[in-house]
Amino acid sequence: MSEEMNQEWVIGLDAGGTRTRAVLAAADDGRPLGEGAGGPGNALTVPEPQLADHLAEALARAVPEAARGRVVAVAGGFAGATAASADDPGTVRARTALDAALRRLGIRAGRVVVFSDIEAAFAAAPGTPADGLALVAGTGAVAMRITGRRSTTTVDGDGWLLGDDGSGFWMGRAAVRSALRMADGRGPTTTLAASVGRALGLPDHVLPERVLPYDVPPGGTGADVTPGRGDGEAAAEPARPHPDPPGSWSRPHREAYRMHLLPAVMADPPIRLARFAPLVAEAARHKDAVARTILARAADRLAETVRALEPRPGEPLVATGGLLGPEGPLTALLTDRLAPLGLTLDWVADGSRGAVALARLAHGGGR
Repeated sequence: MSEEMNQEWVIGLDAGGTRTRAVLAAADDGRPLGEGAGGPGNALTVPEPQLADHLAEALARAVPEAARGRVVAVAGGFAGATAASADDPGTVRARTALDAALRRLGIRAGRVVVFSDIEAAFAAAPGTPADGLALVAGTGAVAMRITGRRSTTTVDGDGWLLGDDGSGFWMGRAAVRSALRMADGRGPTTTLAASVGRALGLPDHVLPERVLPYDVPPGGTGADVTPGRGDGEAAAEPARPHPDPPGSWSRPHREAYRMHLLPAVMADPPIRLARFAPLVAEAARHKDAVARTILARAADRLAETVRALEPRPGEPLVATGGLLGPEGPLTALLTDRLAPLGLTLDWVADGSRGAVALARLAHGGGR
């Protein structure tokens, strides 16, 4: 260990909306020595003093005191930062907080560089590509064209109110909308009504007692997928009426369901709707046609976002976010939609490895 402490080291930081991760690695070959985690690292939403605290927490856990004097370069990938603009508010705040955290720990690296978290994720792909496309599909959704390891074009990433089409939020909102449409008689039967209600803690007596997935007619989708529908909900073609035979979800119970569900949803910040995205994936696995339509439309939206970057066949497309991982519910669907464009997804878990690669490049030790 003492011999290792005499080597030169670099630090890569992945500072996202929920946590900050720091990795200490050898400058010559990128071999990791230590890791540490801290609180959220979004440079636009976390106050600067708190951001510095979270960075220092992650750094202190990743970098032993004996190694701090041997750190030669630090690269941080920050949510809320845009490295293409040096005076971007998020970039300025990220750099200020990072400098403060490094000073606090006595780390005096020769090079300190700030990137966006998406640029760092792109650099995490095999070979550390310099040019290509990056796609994030998690709670939010955004795509970027990367040129010379810097973002030059952004599509979407406009937040829950204006965009993030195909994201976890978008899917979660569609799930709740579909549940409400079933309850008031405008939409088809879906198991999402029960699963969303249970997730929100609604009383058992207002939930549908037994809901079978909407049976799709031969050649049909079971849902309205008319181009241009921007709200993500699935509506029957046409919507089936909801008779009230014994043991079914009666009209009074459906009214009570709505009265309980709306206040429960409104009590949380809108972005919390993203927590219902896994319910969509689960319902789709059990052949719920409404859920399957939501997934298909989400993949359509993400493919549309990528197409807006005017991709060239064969160029790298690096993806990150839980919706596109190895077990992600949109991975296969989006892969099919991108194949005609000559694109394949190369998924990375986060940007920490990419940040290490960028730190090595800043020092001159990476290729």
